[in-house]
Amino acid sequence: MHSDKIKEISEELKTLFDDCTKSKLENIKTEYLGKNGKITLLNGLIKDVPNEMKKEFGMQVNALRSEFNEKYEKVKSELEEAEINQKLASEAIDITLPGTNIKNGAPNILEKIVEEIESVFMSMGYDVVDGPEIEEDHYNFELLNIPKGHPARDAQDTFYVKGEDYLLRSQTSPVQARVMLASGGDKPIRMICPGKTYRRDADDATHSHQFMQIEGLLVDKDVSLSDLKGTFDVVVKKLFGESTKTRFRPSYYQFTEPSVETDISCFVCKGKGCSLCKNTGWITVSGAGIVHPNVLKNCGYDPKVWTGFAFGFGAERLAMLKYGINDIRTFYQTDLREVENFDRREA
Repeated sequence: MHSDKIKEISEELKTLFDDCTKSKLENIKTEYLGKNGKITLLNGLIKDVPNEMKKEFGMQVNALRSEFNEKYEKVKSELEEAEINQKLASEAIDITLPGTNIKNGAPNILEKIVEEIESVFMSMGYDVVDGPEIEEDHYNFELLNIPKGHPARDAQDTFYVKGEDYLLRSQTSPVQARVMLASGGDKPIRMICPGKTYRRDADDATHSHQFMQIEGLLVDKDVSLSDLKGTFDVVVKKLFGESTKTRFRPSYYQFTEPSVETDISCFVCKGKGCSLCKNTGWITVSGAGIVHPNVLKNCGYDPKVWTGFAFGFGAERLAMLKYGINDIRTFYQTDLREVENFDRREA
């Protein structure tokens, strides 16, 4: 009689899980394995089974329970997998759709030129130094041998911000003065000071009221123009190619004596003459000279013991020459269609 009950439940299991849902599956488990479930109640019948048949009956109940659990777990796994697949299908992203085209900017060539020059000078032992853009007249002019009444102080050339004592620096040379004063007059100096400068120029293709200067200073003993020439040779060959030559022409600056203009051989026509070099074969790129004794004295150095050279590049001019840019205003455009042209690769 009890064996018949086992056979009856075993037959039920054959179709019990057909077309089963998740909620129905849990109800079936309760119906068969719950506290009063059909398979659970079979355990209570063992006491009515003859002793010689108890072992076999127990084995049949366990086999029935195992069969139920196996089918239950299989159906449960299938239902969970189907649910996940349905969820994935409903939340799928169509990766065949075109992506949003986001315009990217590019490194500005002006910044690139500055970094390239910094790298060259640092390889020669120079420090890169910064200073205030709102400067005192004392550092911007007086210490640099530009006394009161000098034409460079003209209000038409300089942006004064507080009377005649404070101004937007018209050159980065005051950084050199600050470094010399901080050195105490008894230490050699090798430094460059790239940064923004300001002058009252009308903005056009070749002039800007704001521009980048890269000025440098070397102070030591027994420094001559040949040291300056050798330094320029290293820099211009790095920027414009190993075949580039340099020359000095006499000039005048208030803070150097002697003063020179530095020319490089035209890297386009190789000195033969073209529109870039105005058929001269040479291009002026910098002003320089031996530091004036008055500047050394003003900044704490004894000009009888110490000497040095100073120089200044216009970063925009170098970039315009090297990359064939005709309008200085191009460097300050924020239109991505314009600046993306700066993303050039060096050959």
